[in-house]
Amino acid sequence: MLAAIRGTTIYFDIEGAGLVPDGAHMREKPAAFLIHGGPGGDHTGFKPAFTPLSNRMQLVYFDHRGQGRSGQGDPELYNLDENVEDMEALREHLGLGPIVSIGTSYGGMVAMAHAARYPDSVSHLVLIVTASHGGFIAKAQAWVAKHGNAAQKRVCKRLWAGEFENEAQLREYYDAMGPAYSRKFDPTAAAATRGRGTVSPVPLNLAFGPGGFLRGFDLRPELKRITAPTLILAGRHDWICPPEFSEEIARLIPGSDLRIFEESSHSIRADEPEAMRDAIAGFLVHKRARKA
Repeated sequence: MLAAIRGTTIYFDIEGAGLVPDGAHMREKPAAFLIHGGPGGDHTGFKPAFTPLSNRMQLVYFDHRGQGRSGQGDPELYNLDENVEDMEALREHLGLGPIVSIGTSYGGMVAMAHAARYPDSVSHLVLIVTASHGGFIAKAQAWVAKHGNAAQKRVCKRLWAGEFENEAQLREYYDAMGPAYSRKFDPTAAAATRGRGTVSPVPLNLAFGPGGFLRGFDLRPELKRITAPTLILAGRHDWICPPEFSEEIARLIPGSDLRIFEESSHSIRADEPEAMRDAIAGFLVHKRARKA
């Protein structure tokens, strides 16, 4: 499905009914936005890992502008601030009240900024393997320099330079870095997942290349504005958004909860999927939205 908003089209997909029978009544489930990472990926990596949560929430997947099945538009607008505005416009387009916001990696950065700038639009916030400022890039560069093999150093050099020329080069990056992203990396399963999705070099280059918008962004001054109950999930062995960045976010968002997954790297949904889903489901049950 496509939503025509803010001069482009945003692709979205919905999993699970919003209104379900519950004895003699109908019960309305909360709507949850799942915000994908990258930039340069799409929402398909969430499927089917998050599907079981559709029993508790109506899941709304979407692709950022210029990525996946969404419209292209002006590349100058492929940035975090515009993605935040797109997300809020999509919420309004769908006629939704406060949403459960679940962001992973770059999607967590978008979710954080959205929750800070539109606090009344978010009932619960879930941040998965993310960071609140561009300092994570230097840490990732140091990790690759120390631990990366030759192929990983080669593809990351292209990442830091913002020089992905086509989808083939970007898929080569994910092939090489797969074992770093997941401790349970399965090349066959990973190839199938990538085959189902799309990759877009331009948004990634604009984010990570010299002068890229992720190099200088800093959400830390904004985090005190977040009013939604917040759950922060980190992977102990994450190479690109290590736990120290989640710990920092937890200190800056009032009343937030932090959980570190000891057997996970950047892809908790691959390394510890059931524990991840249980943590999110339990959080929604036990944490009520704060009163204004």
